[in-house]
Amino acid sequence: MTPSEVKRYLSERKIAPLTDIALHFDMQPDAVRGLLEHWIRKGKVRLIAEEGCEGSCCGNCSEQHNKEIYQWV
Repeated sequence: MTPSEVKRYLSERKIAPLTDIALHFDMQPDAVRGLLEHWIRKGKVRLIAEEGCEGSCCGNCSEQHNKEIYQWV
């Protein structure tokens, strides 16, 4: 996968969680994160961190609610 492929995918979707992008390209999230950093440095992508309740509401929130969401700007 190239940075251009990530650009095309995210610019079409506008916004996507890291897990969706990684699944789409069948890559590990850390590898995708590195490619997204390229576009963040260029000011084309913004990281939106969505954090769960950190256990204060249901006590069952964990990594599944901690998402990295990326937006094409």
